[in-house]
Amino acid sequence: MGKPTFFCNLTPCYIQFVMKSINPTTDEVLRHYEEHTEKGAAAIVNAVDKSWHSWRQTNFPKRSELMTGLAALLRSNKDELARLISMEMGKVIRESAAEVEKCAWVCEYYAEHAEGFLMNEAVQTSYSESYVSFRPLGVVLAVMPWNFPFWQVFRCAAPTLMAGNTMLLKHASNVTGCSLAIEDLFREAGFPDNAFRSLLLGGSRLEPVIAHPAVKAVTLTGSTPAGRSVAAAAGKNLKKCVLELGGSDPYIILEDADQEEAAGLCAGSRLLNAGQSCIAAKRFIIAEPVYEEFCSRMRTNMSKALAGDPFAEETAIGPLARKDLRDELHGQVMQSVSMGAKLTLGGYVPEGRGSFYPATILEEVTPGMPAYEEELFGPVAAMIRARNEKDAIEIANDTPFGLGAAIFTRDITRGRILAEELVEAGSCFVNDFVKSDPRLPFGGIGESGYGRELSSFGIREFVNIKTVVIK
Repeated sequence: MGKPTFFCNLTPCYIQFVMKSINPTTDEVLRHYEEHTEKGAAAIVNAVDKSWHSWRQTNFPKRSELMTGLAALLRSNKDELARLISMEMGKVIRESAAEVEKCAWVCEYYAEHAEGFLMNEAVQTSYSESYVSFRPLGVVLAVMPWNFPFWQVFRCAAPTLMAGNTMLLKHASNVTGCSLAIEDLFREAGFPDNAFRSLLLGGSRLEPVIAHPAVKAVTLTGSTPAGRSVAAAAGKNLKKCVLELGGSDPYIILEDADQEEAAGLCAGSRLLNAGQSCIAAKRFIIAEPVYEEFCSRMRTNMSKALAGDPFAEETAIGPLARKDLRDELHGQVMQSVSMGAKLTLGGYVPEGRGSFYPATILEEVTPGMPAYEEELFGPVAAMIRARNEKDAIEIANDTPFGLGAAIFTRDITRGRILAEELVEAGSCFVNDFVKSDPRLPFGGIGESGYGRELSSFGIREFVNIKTVVIK
């Protein structure tokens, strides 16, 4: 947050705060943005509410046409949009391009399937007619993070708009350029001017927006503390809320796993987006007989990952999004080492500009260490020994989080039983790393939040599930 700018030429005098976007690769200030005033924010909320009353009457074919056009617009501007993502939060450029492409996919998915997901459902009763109808709620407020600045927005915006709602976006302040670019994309694709709007506000100024009568629901992706704060405000005002929060995803490597394949997939998951993903592999729980082999393979794979300029072809890891986040991560690593963890790769703060942190491995991680107990939001792998399968499951579930998990085994029946019945998480993958997919519901349990995004479940989160009975 920059210094406040004071404007006293109006009565009464008010304060206009300024946000700034900083390139985490070079530490260069990219641009300053003035926050919306309280009156300005309220005017935007009212405009988005007014737009909803007409948008809700728009039929599905027209909504689908606009959403398909938005997908095409994303693809035709992919290079420019990817560059913006990489400039503002440091993602490697090829990953930024893939993120934009995934946004186009989710737009096309809901353009094709929304109408079917929201068709009336007949229910057999003693009445002459009874059915369930799915009707839009109104204005939905989305509070989104910086780590996937386009995907996090589109995965909730596409179903929300296709359901007939309108949306307000309060994005992370360090990706304000992305926020405004997304608003422009909706407008250029032909959506009504106020069907999707960005609010430039600090997190501390959100409660009046949540309390606004026009706002009917809130969705947040972010940290657990942020989720608690927004959920408290939503609950106080009796607003529906969906939360997708942090994670400390366990990846269980059993003794019968293909060690080479598992280590390749696990290293890739841990380093994707410089490790800044809620569903990245965080805790590697390894069966005792293969612990040394797996750790060795992980060291080999992760040591090849070059940190550097996100626009360079050879770069595998860009900078972390902010220096304070890098310093917090390093503190977690050093505290874990002081408590007995063995640092076998990385674990230092590079000299020079930018918010870089190298691929890092901590071995012999045990309960009580930050690497065991907390979410490590960066390219740090925590290696944990498990005596056997039962011990591995207990360690995996020994966390307040419950977002994603993975199991590696050649025995598919064994993997299916463990994934479905024993691992406590919103998603569990067998022999692959966890990833979101428009066709599958996404969300967590415990301190990873509640509610679901994506698939038919996601689009039904923000509708009025209405019973209609005719005698």
